Amino acid sequence: MDPAVKLDAIVAEADAAQKAGQTDKAVKLLKDATGAFPADKAPWIKLAQIRFDAENYGDAISYALEGLQRDSKDKVANSIVAVGGLRLSTKALNDLRTQNDLNGNVRTEAQGLAKILRESLGETVLVPARPKVVTRPAATKKGAVAAKPGATPEPSGDGTNPFGSLQ
Repeated sequence: MDPAVKLDAIVAEADAAQKAGQTDKAVKLLKDATGAFPADKAPWIKLAQIRFDAENYGDAISYALEGLQRDSKDKVANSIVAVGGLRLSTKALNDLRTQNDLNGNVRTEAQGLAKILRESLGETVLVPARPKVVTRPAATKKGAVAAKPGATPEPSGDGTNPFGSLQ
């Protein structure tokens, strides 16, 4: 039997297993194929796609890089490395930002990379600004008159402005 036909059959079996929800079986078949066909990119890239779809970007990138060692121009593998890397970076930067730990060299480098991305994509903004929150007028008490838009709320009976924190 032609080795290419055998590899195609293994990849097809892995596809069928994945579609049937047997991802572990698909991964095992493909990992076995990487050992049996070490020079072929197909099992590596298929593994990368499975891990990417499962949002396991670290493994996806590793498998895609293995595929790229066999074919440096493979568009799927290059896309997985690029998008997976961006998703990992975005998560790490968000984590640092929430910890208020994005400063110094890390901040400078992140800003430089963001500039390069904007230029590469032809965009002035990488992440659009959050939409403004629209608030509904507060329910009024029976018989009370609703405040006019833009009017400053009157202080409550206890002398504090209940909307002070919103101004």
